[in-house]
Amino acid sequence: MTREERDERTERARRPRRRRRRRRLNPRALPVLIALALAVLVGGFLAGSYLYEKYSPSKEMMDGNEYFGLSGAEDMAVIVDDSLVEDKARLVDGRVYLNVETVYQYVNSRFYWDSTENLYLYALPTELVSVDLGSSEYTVAKAQQSEDYVILRADGSEAYVALDFIQKYTNLTYEYWEEPNRVRVVTSFGTKDVVTAQKTCAVRYQAGIKSPILTKVPKGDTMYVLEEPEEIDEWTRVLTSDGYIGYVKDNRISAVSQTEIAEPEFEEPEYTSISKDYKINLSWHMVTNQEANDQLLNKVADAKGLNTISPTWFSIEDTEGNISSLASQSYVNYAHQKGLEVWALVDNFKEGVSTYETLSRTSSRQRLVNQLAAAAIQYGLDGINVDFETISEECSRAYLQFIRELSIMCRINGIVLSVDNYVPTASTDHYDRAEQGVFADYVIIMGYDEHYSGSEEAGSVASHDFVEQGIVNTLKEVPKEKVINAVPFYTRFWKTEVDGSVSSEALGMDAADQKVTNNEAEKVWDETTHQYYVEFDYEGSTYQMWMEEETSIEDKMQLIKQYELAGVASWRLGYERATIWDVILKYVN
Repeated sequence: MTREERDERTERARRPRRRRRRRRLNPRALPVLIALALAVLVGGFLAGSYLYEKYSPSKEMMDGNEYFGLSGAEDMAVIVDDSLVEDKARLVDGRVYLNVETVYQYVNSRFYWDSTENLYLYALPTELVSVDLGSSEYTVAKAQQSEDYVILRADGSEAYVALDFIQKYTNLTYEYWEEPNRVRVVTSFGTKDVVTAQKTCAVRYQAGIKSPILTKVPKGDTMYVLEEPEEIDEWTRVLTSDGYIGYVKDNRISAVSQTEIAEPEFEEPEYTSISKDYKINLSWHMVTNQEANDQLLNKVADAKGLNTISPTWFSIEDTEGNISSLASQSYVNYAHQKGLEVWALVDNFKEGVSTYETLSRTSSRQRLVNQLAAAAIQYGLDGINVDFETISEECSRAYLQFIRELSIMCRINGIVLSVDNYVPTASTDHYDRAEQGVFADYVIIMGYDEHYSGSEEAGSVASHDFVEQGIVNTLKEVPKEKVINAVPFYTRFWKTEVDGSVSSEALGMDAADQKVTNNEAEKVWDETTHQYYVEFDYEGSTYQMWMEEETSIEDKMQLIKQYELAGVASWRLGYERATIWDVILKYVN
């Protein structure tokens, strides 16, 4: 060590040592620090609680009675196939009773409830089943039968029918559960999509882990897959085996597979029909009094190929179901001698007589049926033609029940039943042509009145597209071998005033031609309507016609051939000229 290094060490040794002083915490800062620490702890707890609350599934169980909308002890929810319906059933003495409206809307619309006379009806092919309110007995073709339970019950203004009774006449199965009360009715059978629970599944009310749980499905249980909105991911809408409809998480179920729901052993009734082995060529004969019956000879003298005639003989006379009649035995005899079948027409045209009031009461409706059947038998008629028009939606159920009950009498007695219908539109869907097609032998399209006497503008009575669309839409509901298309033998002669008001009159074919000749007008072929069009002015008014004659009628007959219909009808006999029958004969011979 050098001298300088020794001197420096000696100097350091002589220096006085400094004592470290400990800082003391300011007493006033302690509460602040504690508060900060607590805030951090509470914030962490709240953040954790928020995250847990946000991302953890809810364990809340939804009340079953609330889910199914049950309020009374006898209330029962109804699931039909894959849908929970709004109406409630009743569970009485261990037996399920459906509201009659539920049966009509979802199970079997062929059952008919007469709320005025408290009768429940079902039309079989040759028998009518009838049940009185509060009874365990019922009649089938006037033969009394009974069950060991009350078939039809009342609850206030509502009527309920035992599901076991409905099952006698309907292809269905059902199962029910209690607490909460619910029944599932199955009417649709065959292949269904299903998933299986891979682990215990919570079926939730809506698609989301925070939605309440409806029920829990054990591992291995099967659920039916229902349609679901495309925007919902990671969830599947299902129907459980015990009637709950909700959502399950995709990671808890298997891939979709298929299962078969077997149909029960049930024999559907066969509603047989009369089907002629030739094309129908029918014309309506307007008969307004007994003297008009004597005109038959002249009316059919030139009618080549005509095989069916429908005189307008019967009309609903009153709301009790009585009919007025212009039937003539000599008319029928002469028609038969000429090889013509007679399908007498019945209408609902009498002013002041409510069709709804007549048909909605079973007593008056059946009186109408019985009187028509009796007249058909008395006069040896071959058929009944029903021409009920302006049927309201309110009246539609009773109207269809009338067709069913009339078909029973016609089927038993070998009488042809035909029903007239407007060209299908949304406003006439309630006529239910599909149901008519089951019970009636023929469904006739009145392929005219595209423009009619009350129309606000002039136009064709039966343009090509109007007629074709009527045929196409009817064939969506009725088999072609039952469909007859009716053509008009008349033309409307339209007059449009300077102020735009429109009026018209119906003219036969010769009379329409005479208008053209008298006014030196020109007929121009219209490719849109497939008719000759006439227009001329006279004394400030415009006159127009879209004419029905040989060419336009042949166009319609070509449609009848194209769509392989059962035949043609025409309104009305006497408006045509003789050459029209040659045109028709080419297509119905």
